[in-house]
Amino acid sequence: MTDDASHLPELRASDADREKVAERLRDALAEGRLDMGEFEERLEATYAARTYGELAPLTRDLPAAGSTAPVDLVKAPVAEGAVDWAARTGGQATSSGAFAFWSGFGRKGRWTVGERFTAFAMWGGGEIDLREANFAARDVEIRCFTIMGGIHVKVPPELDVTVKGFGIMGGVDDRATGTGTPGSPRVVVRGFALMGGVGVERKLPREERLRLKDQRRREKVERRDERRRELEDRHLRIHDQHVDRRRRHHDD
Repeated sequence: MTDDASHLPELRASDADREKVAERLRDALAEGRLDMGEFEERLEATYAARTYGELAPLTRDLPAAGSTAPVDLVKAPVAEGAVDWAARTGGQATSSGAFAFWSGFGRKGRWTVGERFTAFAMWGGGEIDLREANFAARDVEIRCFTIMGGIHVKVPPELDVTVKGFGIMGGVDDRATGTGTPGSPRVVVRGFALMGGVGVERKLPREERLRLKDQRRREKVERRDERRRELEDRHLRIHDQHVDRRRRHHDD
């Protein structure tokens, strides 16, 4: 970590980051490095901090527990448009299974898929959307069983996915199998379909689709404006040429 907080990325701090600093402050108080007044002042600033730059000065003069190094709050920035897999991996699963009988189920949006997720659909269907999901572990197995029904799994293009399975008078679509970007969780989809189907599709998240749509709209507007400016410049040149010819004709 640099000595100058201004060199830190102005990234938003999480609750975990603030707790990390608060724990170090408590250790410093117990070790006698801070008195109660300093501790309370820094602790209040810790929970009020919103960025890494605001947190860094609070532990700059304190070694980390068991060492002489300061608390490291430097977070490697994520390239624009890239998926921050580290932030989306780990934590408690919010769902580890789904069931549909003459009905349907859906798992989508911001949810945390368990290390083992089992889905069953009979005379019904289900949707498992991983595009905005978090993952309880780096290795996740999703088992899909369908009888005279269907299960549709949506995955983002950046996710490492392997699709395995077979169907009896049905099928398991494995065209989404492929590697992901660095740090991606490894997801294995195992499917069994009896007179039904299990499909896995790579699809952009809604937010990314909207961003690309807006980008194409802006590019279209820019091209239209550029053509308008070129046309206006052309008309202006023609007008100037016409005025110049009239002036020369008058002088003659």
